[in-house]
Amino acid sequence: MPELHFQIEGAEAVPHAATPLIALKLRITNFPATETIHAITLRCQVQIEPAKRRYVPNEQEKLLDLFGTPERWARTVKPLLWMNTSIAVPRFTGELLADLELPCTFDFNVAATKYFHALDSGDIPVAVMFSGTLFYEGSNGALQISQVPWDRECSYRLPVSVWKDMMEMHHPNSAWLCLRRDAFEQLYNYKVRHGLPTWEQAIARALASESALAKTPEEVEA
Repeated sequence: MPELHFQIEGAEAVPHAATPLIALKLRITNFPATETIHAITLRCQVQIEPAKRRYVPNEQEKLLDLFGTPERWARTVKPLLWMNTSIAVPRFTGELLADLELPCTFDFNVAATKYFHALDSGDIPVAVMFSGTLFYEGSNGALQISQVPWDRECSYRLPVSVWKDMMEMHHPNSAWLCLRRDAFEQLYNYKVRHGLPTWEQAIARALASESALAKTPEEVEA
């Protein structure tokens, strides 16, 4: 019976991908090393473990939307499910280095995007849990089938720079924001009404107006 072990040895943004994609360098090792693995249908659950790193004040402020104020973090900071994905592992003997590709989004309605964007530097603690079906050659040469044990998992600290570089590659100097239709119509009408050529100018003008209304009489006189 094969005994599989998993280890993530690195990560990189996939160049020339149609959408933002991070590839985790996943090393799969089998014991005994002489046993031939014909294929693995590998299912992977990827979680973010935010409690396993420290946060500077600027990061804490950006994380208010996810976790609330820092004094509440003992109750609110829990593992975040990033995604469920799968990989078809080809035939190998002994060990194999495979790319576990993780599709990413810049949608700020997604908790993972909010979390990654809030981080200035350092790394992102990630845990990957494995399951699936493996096909291997038995001692008599016959094809055997078994399940990947549910206790197979590994941890990795994904550099924040990998995520930021990937998003800059696909969305240079920009961010993606999804609005409800009614909110979009209000912003669109504001843009047209004031004859503003770009969305950035419309938002900047609206924010400036809001800031002016919030000023006290003393601040206005100053």
